[in-house]
Parts: sequence; C-alpha cells; structure tokens
Amino acid sequence: MPKLKSGIIIPTPNEEATLNSGIAAAPDSRELDNEWFAKAKPATQVVPKIYSALVAKRPRGRPKADKIKVFTAICLDANLLDKFKATGKGWQTRVNAALRQYLAEHPLAKK
Repeated sequence: MPKLKSGIIIPTPNEEATLNSGIAAAPDSRELDNEWFAKAKPATQVVPKIYSALVAKRPRGRPKADKIKVFTAICLDANLLDKFKATGKGWQTRVNAALRQYLAEHPLAKK
C-alpha cells in the first residue's frame, strides 16, 4: 500500500477489491452508505441519558488536595536519593513522609 505524508494508507485496487468482497460476503457488517446516514438519528435522541453522562463537564486534571504541596528543589546525597527511587512509583511521597516523621520525632526549636 502506498503511504501518504499524513500517515493515511490508501489500499491498492487489489486490496480494495478484497475489502469490498469481504464486506459483501458478510451482510451483518455491511458498509454504511448515504441511505443509512440519511436515516440515522443523533445520539442525543437515541440514548439521551448515556449521551448526557458521557459529555457532562468534568473538571480537568487531578482533584484539588486539601493541603497544597509546594514545588521545591533540594540537594540530597546521591545514595540517599537512589534508595528512595529504588522503591518505585511514589518515592517522592515517601520522602515527604520521612521528613514529616522526622519532624514529629525531632521538633525544631523556634528562633
């Protein structure tokens, strides 16, 4: 099949004939034509509840957290960082938990 620049592949005449004979041989999977589309109804009329649920506006992204985290850069020993990263996905959350536990056990004195 020749390839077009846009990534669309156009079948050769032989491939097109094979596809069409397969469609003709399977009446349950016929090719949709202009007559079918003229009789078609919009999803809003056929399945209104399902359509409404699918297109309902949902907030994008992650849900807002109760406690907002702040991005920061911190220099850590490479071996320490490697150990946390080796624990897999969520390693940054575990670093946060370790710091929280340390502060609970070692309260900082106010200046």
